[in-house]
Amino acid sequence: MATRAVKPSESKQAAKSWREVRAVRPPREKQVTAHRARMDAEGRAFRLREVREEQGLTQAELADRMHVTQPTISQLESGDIDRAGLVTIKAYVEALGGTVEVVADFGDRKLLLG
Repeated sequence: MATRAVKPSESKQAAKSWREVRAVRPPREKQVTAHRARMDAEGRAFRLREVREEQGLTQAELADRMHVTQPTISQLESGDIDRAGLVTIKAYVEALGGTVEVVADFGDRKLLLG
């Protein structure tokens, strides 16, 4: 069965602007916030992986340095950085020769913890 292209003059519904579409179907803010957080985590994880690769290390080699398994490194570099404990993140960064600073932000006051 052949399909026939619909001419704009035959269309019963005119194209809508993005504002009209959003008015009919507003974004689910909770899901948008969760998605943004996930994208941010993946971005941070990607940058960590870049540092590892710049140093010419494989995930397995880094895992050996950290005394963890290669899948742990894979999970961290896949965006599970927010689920990783501070000890794991610190070990990862230090195994690559870096340091970790932890800052407690109280709005009007910041405290460097380490």
